[in-house]
Amino acid sequence: MNIPDDLMYSEDHQWVRMEDDGLIRVGITDYAQDALGEVVFVDLPEIDLLVEKGGALGEVESSKSVSEISAPLPGRVSEVNDDLESNPGKINDDPYGEGWLCLISGDQPDPIGELLDPDSYRSLLEG
Repeated sequence: MNIPDDLMYSEDHQWVRMEDDGLIRVGITDYAQDALGEVVFVDLPEIDLLVEKGGALGEVESSKSVSEISAPLPGRVSEVNDDLESNPGKINDDPYGEGWLCLISGDQPDPIGELLDPDSYRSLLEG
């Protein structure tokens, strides 16, 4: 299972990366995409959508199921990965790169402080 050490993680299997401009890039983890199977459709959030931690960011439809994507932290959606509309399989092929979902502007001083570090996320998966 690929769990990059430079990311933070939610218990709902999203990853988070702080970008240089202060925005927060969000995607689903390798574990999540593997559990979903082949992703065939992604419903991304609207730009400027205000989300609460745990609130709906969209849905991922796969060959196995439809799963809601939960926001790993509160904030405002500032950008979405439009490439996923025509190529949702990028989530399977490159979940930590081209398969990212959206960028969020956090609305708190330490927006990723409550997320899991890589070791804690590994422990969650092993638990």
